[in-house]
Amino acid sequence: MPDLPALDALRQELADIIRGSRLAVLFQPIATLADGEVFGYEGLVRGPSAHFLHSPINLFRAAEQVGLLDELDFACRRAVISAFAAARLPGKLFLNITPSSLDHPSYGSDATLQLLGDAGLAPQRVVIELTETQPAEDGDALKAALNHCSEAGFRIAIDDLGEGFASLKLWAELKPDYVKIDKYFIQGLADDAQKRQFVRSIQHIALNTGTRVIAEGVEMPEELLALRQIGITLAQGYLIARPQAQPARHLQLQPAEPGVSSSNDGTAGSLLVEADSVPPGESCEQIYQRFASEARLYALPVVDDGRPVGLLKRHEVLEFFARPFSKELYRYRPCTVLMDDAPLVVEATLSLQELSQRVTAAERRYLADGFIITRYGRYQGVGTGHDLMRAITELQIRAARYANPLTQLPGNVPIQERIEALLDGGDAFTIGYFDLDHFKPYNDIYGYARGDDMIRLVGELLTRFADARFDFVGHIGGDDFVVLFRSPDSEARCLALLAEFDMRVQALFDPVHLERGGYLATDRRGLVQQHPLVSLSVGLLHGGAGEYNSHHEVAAAATRAKHMAKRTAGSSCFVERRGSVRAPSSVGQASAA
Repeated sequence: MPDLPALDALRQELADIIRGSRLAVLFQPIATLADGEVFGYEGLVRGPSAHFLHSPINLFRAAEQVGLLDELDFACRRAVISAFAAARLPGKLFLNITPSSLDHPSYGSDATLQLLGDAGLAPQRVVIELTETQPAEDGDALKAALNHCSEAGFRIAIDDLGEGFASLKLWAELKPDYVKIDKYFIQGLADDAQKRQFVRSIQHIALNTGTRVIAEGVEMPEELLALRQIGITLAQGYLIARPQAQPARHLQLQPAEPGVSSSNDGTAGSLLVEADSVPPGESCEQIYQRFASEARLYALPVVDDGRPVGLLKRHEVLEFFARPFSKELYRYRPCTVLMDDAPLVVEATLSLQELSQRVTAAERRYLADGFIITRYGRYQGVGTGHDLMRAITELQIRAARYANPLTQLPGNVPIQERIEALLDGGDAFTIGYFDLDHFKPYNDIYGYARGDDMIRLVGELLTRFADARFDFVGHIGGDDFVVLFRSPDSEARCLALLAEFDMRVQALFDPVHLERGGYLATDRRGLVQQHPLVSLSVGLLHGGAGEYNSHHEVAAAATRAKHMAKRTAGSSCFVERRGSVRAPSSVGQASAA
């Protein structure tokens, strides 16, 4: 049995905190990833400092235990609203509310409206943030309370999406304006393909339902970059800003995607065709007349306040109005009754390869009907399946034309174009120039077939140790390779690659040569010399915006770095930065470090 005197003491302590206004308020910014600015703030509440109820988990758990949950929830609302108004913070206020208190006669939405009125805040600036877990028996009451909130001007957000099992059902039933993905799916996102697929799926659903996604718990630059590439437009976490009583009004977040040029080449944006859209209130008769009079018009997106909500298709509209009595019954009804309310909606930054996979994996109608293209969720235009297939075919032909026949990696022309694109976009990158040491004697001893095996080994390792989402691997020719790194840990990747090479390459030597550490072969002057076993050297060159004017300058500097690496015996890595040179690191030294 519970200790009743202890519960009474806890209740009294909690009541003193609530009624004595001893709650501390912090605000954590939510950033708009498009421009790196503040979109809004989530209000967070703590108990008194150095008190066992300082933690919000302990605070709310104790309130529920002693029957003061609704009173505490309202006190937190009052404290957050008052602090937000006093600080004159910009943007929206994300207000955490316990679902059970929304329809409370004393602490519900009407009481919250009164608090906002007293503080001089419009309800349109407030987003009510709910946890996704809600008892089924309270579902109807919750929906009724949220409908009342929406009518009053509040926006709705579901918190911790993915934490429980009711996520998608709650999303479908409540139709929130925002969903916040639980931090579990964000942390480690850059290195976890399953998490990226989950986030990508959530973003796809959101784009098709008019919901905006907020990523919580962003702590690493790689996570932020992965979110931007998926198309998530809002985020919060320690990388962006920590919760503070006086939060930043301007963030230090870079607005542009690191390492991504503003060019649309290779993305859905390259297929963009500007097309007229219609509002949801347009009548069916008006839509019919447009299709009937414009023979080249095959589809009309339906856009509500800048966001696509459906697609009207020429053949479906004309066929519908050809039926008896359709015109008489539907001519004055809104066009939404005729639209496809689940068209394929994609971000302009989506790669053509991923778009192709999405189209072919989905229903066949998407290939025939085309797709709607958005930028940060706002309507931009449309794309067709025909244009997508043509672009993919051109990419494949181009890749085959310039690919190295031995490794199938991109050759000189794609390498040069990628370097120029990075320079034009002002993007920071690291170029790694890889070269096999003492390779000619190996070819002379073992023959070109075994030499090809070694070159293929290098190509395989480069592809595996580079991050396909950020890095570019190219084969200059012979035993020379280039990697354009945009992943931040390029040096660590190279050292790990060299260690793997030294282990794997042993299978390509005869045991007697391994035992001797080399072999006799004719050198370039025709003299028989003892040559060491083949090793791999890499020169790493870090470059930022404005440091080089062309791919020629980058290649020359990378070549110098490679020559420095080759001065060290065995597999080695030499790192050169403008104004800073680091001595070569051998694999053994790296392991010892």
